[in-house]
Amino acid sequence: MTRPRTLGELRASGYRSRSVKDELRANAIARLKAGGKLFPGIVGFEATVEPQIVNALLSRHDFILLGLRGQAKTRLLRSLAQFLDEWLPAIDGCPLNSDPLHPLTHHARTLLAARGDDTPIAWIHRDQRYQEKLATPDVTIADLIGDIDPIKAVTLKLDYSDERVIHYGIIPRTHRGIFAINELPDLQPRIQVGLLNILEERDFQIRGFPVRMPLDIAMVFSANPEDYTNRGNIITPLRDRIHSQIVTHYPTTRELGMAITAQESWTRRDDGVEVDVPSFMRELVEEVAIQARKSEYVDQNSGVSARLPIALVENLVSNAERRGLRIGEPRTTTRICDLQHAVSAVSGKVELVLEGEQEGALNVARALLGRGVKALFSQRLPNAFKPRRARGPGGPRSGGALGERGAEAPARGPESGAPEAETLAASEYRAVLDWFAGGNHVQVSDEMPQAEYAKRLGAVKGLATLASKYLKPANPEECAVAMELVLEGLHQHSMLSRERGDDASTSYKDMLKSMLSGLEDD
Repeated sequence: MTRPRTLGELRASGYRSRSVKDELRANAIARLKAGGKLFPGIVGFEATVEPQIVNALLSRHDFILLGLRGQAKTRLLRSLAQFLDEWLPAIDGCPLNSDPLHPLTHHARTLLAARGDDTPIAWIHRDQRYQEKLATPDVTIADLIGDIDPIKAVTLKLDYSDERVIHYGIIPRTHRGIFAINELPDLQPRIQVGLLNILEERDFQIRGFPVRMPLDIAMVFSANPEDYTNRGNIITPLRDRIHSQIVTHYPTTRELGMAITAQESWTRRDDGVEVDVPSFMRELVEEVAIQARKSEYVDQNSGVSARLPIALVENLVSNAERRGLRIGEPRTTTRICDLQHAVSAVSGKVELVLEGEQEGALNVARALLGRGVKALFSQRLPNAFKPRRARGPGGPRSGGALGERGAEAPARGPESGAPEAETLAASEYRAVLDWFAGGNHVQVSDEMPQAEYAKRLGAVKGLATLASKYLKPANPEECAVAMELVLEGLHQHSMLSRERGDDASTSYKDMLKSMLSGLEDD
């Protein structure tokens, strides 16, 4: 359909002006009636955050999103543009996108007076009506609102109070649109004061001159609660003028986190090497982020961004891709041993407390990877220890405590006053542990060809059966990775020892033999 090009054609079309907040409200109502997803690309907020945002739109509120880093606050704000009309008419050439039926600037009024119904109309797409600014300490009132241009005043021989000498800032230039300020507390208090009139009276003033222009604008903000209380502050009058405060959050389940990571990560690559990421490896990646959000070494007030699992899975894929390119395998699968070269995706994504700083960022990152393996192992496989049952009076123990080598180990009974320890290896792990107790060990690396990698792991008695039963690999390649995950899980539960070689290889051995070997070396 051809859009009107002049004011006369626009009036003939039946166009009626409405404020931007009325426009947002009307389109939100239409979207609700039509059904479907309101915020495409946003996962996990359907029952928590999204209803509050829609309520703010229906209430014609300015609002702020409060949340830790990596909680999609900016993406949510940018998605508001979809609730604007696709095209909006404005007087052509007006710097503030004046409404043809309600001219705002001197330029618009002059043009209307001179040309009447022949006034040219420009059409603005909704994507151009959303603007944002990252709040930093060096942001000025001139950047946001504007300033007097003395050169214009001298050239045009105008008084400083004339609106024609104003150099408009980004907020007036977003007239009839949505303006967002990210990290609002970082804005200096004296600059925040300049927003008060815009939020309440919907006008602005430049310096001390009585230049006032009513603006039609929807203001939205984002802030990190940690910044809100420590690094910066939102002045009370401004906070009072922001009608709705909406709190965002991290994924509430691992499945939601996996969906976000799968959506945002770049894992499908076209370079001649096809990399497969097993489902249990995707679970492991997400579990690392979950463990980081629980860790005593990580500053929980700062948060752990959803970018951590995204970067981690991309690094895993890259390491597998590098392996395929080096050894000439067109298809490969991400491995547990790939994690040691993907650790950089974790170390740079967490802010450490004092204890974490003392441990070192790299050590904390490796510990988080290990905790992720341990947690996934505990969730997917049976408990590696079974509680020992108390023996009856005068009778033998019913299920004595077995060490890793299968022999009965001494332990104090209930009569000694000590609690029963969980030291009996589950029968399902006995074949694996006995194989290692017999003096065997297995060594793998991220540079090893797939056939050799699978052969070495497959030599461990009972390991393939255990991995297939509980991790459900989809093919033989994934089965080999699942076997390595079982070994790493047993190590994290202190049932096998693990050694890192200078060549970045990983060796798994019997725990007791490794301890005795260490004593002999000493």
